[in-house]
Amino acid sequence: MADAQRPSEQLSGNYTVVARRYRPKSFGELVGQDNISHALGNAIVSGRVGHAYLFTGARGVGKTSTARIFAKALNAPEGSTPSPDNSSDICQAIDAGEDMDVIEIDGASNRGIEEIRQLRANINVRPSRSRYKIYIIDEVHMLTTQAFNALLKTLEEPPEHVKFIFCTTDAEKIPITVLSRCQRFDFAPVGMEAIQNRLQEICEREGYRAQTDALALLARRAAGSMRDSQSLLEQIFSFSTGEISVDQVHALLGTADEGRLLELVDALKSYSALGAMQQIESAMQQGADAGQLAEQLLSYLRDLMTVSVGGGPELLKLANPAGYVNLQSLTADWGLQTILASIQILDEALVRMRYSIQPRTLLELALVQICQLKHLANVGALIEAVGRGSAEPSKASPTAMVEKKNTEQVTQTAKTSVAATPLITSTSVPSVLEKRTTTNQLPLSSSEPLSKTAVPNTGSTEARSRATQQIPADSMAYGSADEPATRQRAEPKVARPTEAVRMDQVSVPQPVESSGSAAALEQWRKATTQIEGMLANFASLAQSVEPQGSDKWCIVFPPGSQKSVEYCEVPQRKQALLEAVGSLLERPVQISFRVQAGEAPKPTEPASTSSAARSKKLRQVAEHPLIERICQLLDGEILRVDSGQQPGPVTARPAIIRDEPAEANFDD
Repeated sequence: MADAQRPSEQLSGNYTVVARRYRPKSFGELVGQDNISHALGNAIVSGRVGHAYLFTGARGVGKTSTARIFAKALNAPEGSTPSPDNSSDICQAIDAGEDMDVIEIDGASNRGIEEIRQLRANINVRPSRSRYKIYIIDEVHMLTTQAFNALLKTLEEPPEHVKFIFCTTDAEKIPITVLSRCQRFDFAPVGMEAIQNRLQEICEREGYRAQTDALALLARRAAGSMRDSQSLLEQIFSFSTGEISVDQVHALLGTADEGRLLELVDALKSYSALGAMQQIESAMQQGADAGQLAEQLLSYLRDLMTVSVGGGPELLKLANPAGYVNLQSLTADWGLQTILASIQILDEALVRMRYSIQPRTLLELALVQICQLKHLANVGALIEAVGRGSAEPSKASPTAMVEKKNTEQVTQTAKTSVAATPLITSTSVPSVLEKRTTTNQLPLSSSEPLSKTAVPNTGSTEARSRATQQIPADSMAYGSADEPATRQRAEPKVARPTEAVRMDQVSVPQPVESSGSAAALEQWRKATTQIEGMLANFASLAQSVEPQGSDKWCIVFPPGSQKSVEYCEVPQRKQALLEAVGSLLERPVQISFRVQAGEAPKPTEPASTSSAARSKKLRQVAEHPLIERICQLLDGEILRVDSGQQPGPVTARPAIIRDEPAEANFDD
């Protein structure tokens, strides 16, 4: 049926592809570039034809075809005209690329300076039968810098019979010196409707019946390239048997229909990760490709974004304009912010899928991440609640969790402050936290002795409250200057003998071992014994440890020990100290260092055989500028000094310093 209507050359074996057979041969047949056709035609009519033109644009938009049409218009036998006679010998030779006066050069394979020198040598030869000698250089951006420089003078002042037409897909790579010598025309991508109409015309001439939606799919897939759409159409010609349907296009291209995309987006809108993965599985079983499906979904999300910002049906790229109302309902339920986040996630997944051997897994990962976006829905409410300081957030909202965490931090800070205060004496209140537990709070008179009952700092809140009520009202003062003296006194309750707590029966809590400076210093020295090398020597110089809460120590070094502090504050060495202290205390402790104010003590010369002398010499060697510089360059550490004398300012010679634990010998 269709075979009988096809050209005879297809049946004889001399087949020419669709993209070449239906290549435009006049300005009127050029699709999607009306402005450029009009400008070039007017230049010919007015006689204002330049000597160099640059045609730039994406692939398959008609750059080379326009260059040939322009060459035919200039060299037409009847004279330069926008509408040459395509049946003439010159026009047919130009269409076939065989004309002697229209030289087409591939810039990718003739990119060197030698080819440009040959062009310059032949440029002065006049055309054989035409009016102009026209050089069409395709992919001109592939020429080398030396080739461009060699062409500059000829390009600026060519002979009157020479015209240059450059075609490129990447004008940014062309030197500005070349661009300034050319008239530049930017070819825009061909519109989808124009491509669809051209494909419909080709199908009719080839004897095929095609569904409108099928041709629309091919036009969308071409992404503005007329040549790509014609190549895809030729694949469909080989796949079909006279009628082109939507299912055939999806099966050949490995894409999914719009119904599948709508179901997939509906699953994402419902935050159903399982439903989205099931849709992917179903699409794969029907022959869809993971990469193509991801690109389709990204285009579909783009259409949803367009609808959500108020775009009309004419701006849709993939979705059917007939379903515009459904898209509006979908975007209203999903929200613009979620759509934007989904597009970003899917775009990043597409970039990774191009270099992965598991593209489907990355696609499913992206869809699952999109389904988790519901947890970000209350971010605005969270920020507002934190700024407002709401005390009663919803139990299930992220605000509740954040405020709960803040409460825990405040509680921990209060505990730390209590732990850092001195122990309570027999003349003070038992617990700072119970300062406001009762209304029986009045200033303490010096003439009234404190009751012999006391409140233990342990037990439940109810027990502490009962015990607190046993204390006379006058004894509830804390000696604070800001306490009001006119506070109303509540009637005190008389403590029963059975409920009274004797002072000698109260167990006063003792400080933990790490809270005292002396105990902490002893533990610090134990921790330094677990470390080897110079770090242990420098760390052992600490003269005291100041606990700052339950999980932070300040290591105090004697005056003049700035070098020791700098040595210990190196991140790797400080981490080793943290691990040693944490291992000893069985809990993490943060440490900081400082040097006590004052003058450094005068150095004393201990006996040469003592361990203190060896440690001092080790530190002196480490502080030597030359040795310090060597250790920085090699990232090494001094573990031992064998020499019995101090290294001189210049004569210190390092033997070996290695990154791994090793010994370094220094001799005079």
